[in-house]
Amino acid sequence: MIYYVNANAGKSGDGSSSYPFKAIQEAAERAQPGDVVQVAPGIYHEYVNPKYGGKEDARIVYRSEIPGAAVITGAERVDFWEQVEGNVWKACIPNGLFGNYNPYTTLISGDWFIASFIAHTGEVYLNGRSMYEVTSLREVEEPKVYELSWDPDFTVYTWYTEQDSVKDETILYANFQGNDPNVENVEISVRRRCFFPDQEGRGYITLSGFTIKQAATQWAPPTAFQDGMIGPHWSKGWIIEDCEISESKCSGISLGKYLMPDNDNKWLHWKLKDGTQTERQVICRAQAEGWSKDTVGSHIIRRCNIHDCGQTGIVGHMGGVFSLIEDNHIHHINNKQNLAGAEIGGIKMHAAIDVIYRRNHIHNCTRGIWLDWQAQGTRVKQNLLHDNTLPVTTTTEAENGTRVGEDVFIEVSHGPTLIDNNILLSDCAVRLCCQGVSIVHNLIAGSFVAVGQGVGNGAPGLASPRYTPYHFPHRTEVADFMTILHGDCRFFNNIFVQKPIRPGMAELSRMFEGNTWADLNMIVGTEPYNDYPTEEEYLALFEGYCGMGPAPTDRYYVKLPVWTGGNLFLAGAKPCKREQAYQEAKNADVKLVLREEEGRVFLTTNLGEYLEENSVGVISTKTLGKAFEPEQYFENPDGSEIIFNEDYFGEHRAARTIPGPFAGKIAEAQVF
Repeated sequence: MIYYVNANAGKSGDGSSSYPFKAIQEAAERAQPGDVVQVAPGIYHEYVNPKYGGKEDARIVYRSEIPGAAVITGAERVDFWEQVEGNVWKACIPNGLFGNYNPYTTLISGDWFIASFIAHTGEVYLNGRSMYEVTSLREVEEPKVYELSWDPDFTVYTWYTEQDSVKDETILYANFQGNDPNVENVEISVRRRCFFPDQEGRGYITLSGFTIKQAATQWAPPTAFQDGMIGPHWSKGWIIEDCEISESKCSGISLGKYLMPDNDNKWLHWKLKDGTQTERQVICRAQAEGWSKDTVGSHIIRRCNIHDCGQTGIVGHMGGVFSLIEDNHIHHINNKQNLAGAEIGGIKMHAAIDVIYRRNHIHNCTRGIWLDWQAQGTRVKQNLLHDNTLPVTTTTEAENGTRVGEDVFIEVSHGPTLIDNNILLSDCAVRLCCQGVSIVHNLIAGSFVAVGQGVGNGAPGLASPRYTPYHFPHRTEVADFMTILHGDCRFFNNIFVQKPIRPGMAELSRMFEGNTWADLNMIVGTEPYNDYPTEEEYLALFEGYCGMGPAPTDRYYVKLPVWTGGNLFLAGAKPCKREQAYQEAKNADVKLVLREEEGRVFLTTNLGEYLEENSVGVISTKTLGKAFEPEQYFENPDGSEIIFNEDYFGEHRAARTIPGPFAGKIAEAQVF
């Protein structure tokens, strides 16, 4: 059955094409497996809460009749501002507008959130852009430029909120810098979410072609119910496609964890156990309560434009397992820099078991893809990532290692994690405080950071290693817990290019000296693995050893081996001391220029001048072997072998290969 919805209908009808519903929620109360909800162009000021889920062979489909023209918003327009003085205006909002969730009395809070100043979940928008909350009326009257923002000039558009308990009103003060808010489009976020079932298990829903924006979402750490403007809420088989998603206070899409009432943000509230321990408890409890491939995950997010969210474009813990995230444009995430913590990025996912990220364009985010814990069977392939870093030069605020971004961050995971056929152009390419990683056929113009670091809990006087889980292959059941030994990494057929180091990043690198979370190395190449053993050196530690010996031994706790081969190092990029079968051109003058033209991105390069058929040949699952702790091969989610004979564009790679993500030499090509 097809239900029709049209916000511009004279009055709500019966959902037929002749007499459509006015609200999407009216259809969401009725749609059953196999039904389609077709939504006409218009603005839908509502929170859509699907009452039913579909079935694997009978999905419920919510479709915008014209892609992008049906807009679901969490905001309401306010056009009754009163001028206080100069650029400062005031609006008094009856609290009845907010129902039981007032974004202007609800503070951002949660585990791993750095509460540098008071921030509410609400926002004030001027012509679609969120302004900057401040903590006093004086800062509205006399705003100062906030230098950490990616757009410092806009930071003088400030707002402040307080409550009038007598009138039961939310008072908003705002500095519109000479604009008349009753003429311009000024909105405030009112609803917490836009499209999100309030109950678990409503699976097999397709959301297609909508514009979704401006919700007052809460911080989404892995130890809490993970809020999002859109999300399947601990169910299976959703498809979110062809949507534009923007201006969520925290996260755009949540593929995350369900609510555990007595264990929600436990670290924040109880404080007696470290966050790492409470997260382990969350994982074990979820397993006991039914977390499995049969009930959760296997979602698809494709062809979405996700931007200008405060915390993440996509967030998830456990609920995103076995998913496919492809062909998305994710950009300008956490650019305001008014939210800080360890859960920020274009994509931030814990337990991305057998998740594939492919053909995404991720840029201008505080960091690109953050794979935290249990990146087991995870594959990052054919993506374009660039400008995922701090825009500032040097500031004391940036000394915190979590504030300096990179294209890919893999944290305390045992793997196997596979990064292949990507273009990684940010200052820092990969943060590797992990093991069990294979990096194959990439173009890498950024450094490796945190090699051998960042795996403790930061206790200053006592050992505080993080024991993290690994799983039985291609399943959610936990096999064991272990610390990170480091190493167990493979680097084959990559091109490393040393770009000029920005002066600000060079200064930050010096500031990070001695930091136990990240060294902020700025030298491109495998050099950070200088003191890691080869496989032969590692195995020699066990020669003639038969179980428990006469004296204690360190051999079970040394660094694991590293494998290399076929890499090309250009323009000062440095190989590690044990690098095998590599090429190097220290004085190469390499050009890597991205340009955007009518929504398409092109790469212009002269790499072809330095490429020869001198790699170690076609790499396969057999070449890479098993990740050490889970004893799992670098393979497809169905357990089948991978042969890396497909390049960045999907073109066939011949038996005689060249390094890098392209099967042939290119001078200019469309890369997204």
